[in-house]
Amino acid sequence: MKILVTGGLGFIGSHTVVELQTEGFDVVIIDNLSNANENVLDGITSITQKTPIFEKIDLREKADVQDFFKRHADIAGVIHFAASKAVNESVENPLLYYENNLNSLIYLLQELQQKNRANFIFSSSCTVYGQAEKMPITEAAPIQPALSPYGNTKQIGEEIITETAKVTNINAILLRYFNPVGAHPSAAIGELPLGVPQNLVPFITQTGIGIRKELSVYGDDYPTADGTCVRDYIHVVDLAKAHVVALQRLLNKKNPEKVEIFNLGTGTGSSVLEVIQTFEKVSGKKLPYKIVGRREGDITEAYANTDKANSVLGWKAKSTLEDSLASAWKWEQKIRADK
Repeated sequence: MKILVTGGLGFIGSHTVVELQTEGFDVVIIDNLSNANENVLDGITSITQKTPIFEKIDLREKADVQDFFKRHADIAGVIHFAASKAVNESVENPLLYYENNLNSLIYLLQELQQKNRANFIFSSSCTVYGQAEKMPITEAAPIQPALSPYGNTKQIGEEIITETAKVTNINAILLRYFNPVGAHPSAAIGELPLGVPQNLVPFITQTGIGIRKELSVYGDDYPTADGTCVRDYIHVVDLAKAHVVALQRLLNKKNPEKVEIFNLGTGTGSSVLEVIQTFEKVSGKKLPYKIVGRREGDITEAYANTDKANSVLGWKAKSTLEDSLASAWKWEQKIRADK
């Protein structure tokens, strides 16, 4: 069975490709390499002993998307990761985010709506909840006004999919991630941001290995136990496995509704300072950091209620924060040793 993974050379996408191939699926990757490296294919191949098909396509080019589906008419499902994903960057460059994240989604759905049945998994985000009023956050939590253009593109994306599914043969699962971290235990693939990392953990590991002078902690005056932001950090391999489970649910027609929504997290919130302390514990490194002002677009806290994913999907995160940070540190050490 052939599965299209857009953004499949990115962080979450590459780990999901590994899990798909491990389960016997044939994978076709589309990636424009704007935030990924083609060398990731080598890592995927080394883990699975199988090389996925790769096509360098920019999904903002409608004609190229149409051409792809003409050549790959036998696609049985699509997992859509391709999107710009940094909250801070989206505040600084909103039009890039609206063009990239929404046009690519629309062009994919336009092709899928022509199929007798299409199975679509959307890489969404807990940012759709904004600053939720209650913790942990359930899928029934109200969608708050987005605090960043990135978060808004995820909200609008979910609306586009839901409204399109009502009037087409598209069946979809929207997966709302909390904070993916870590790397494959083989250290053959992991998070490899281009330029200065926008996310906490790669900035931590780059600081730990000496690439960055020190880590900036954005605000210590939040109403949390230690004053720093709280997030739910989920190991990327656990997250990848959830995509395979969700895909199988659609392929086996086990979804009672055209569109289903699931939170993917651990159910545990960790503050920025707790993440730093845990990294120091697993790495044996003292991490230099400084407290700076709050960052626009950041919320105080977000961690998941995962009861629905646990009971309905039969999926549960297994790795601890220590596991995740240890794997991220192993990956950082490996890629620096290779250079």
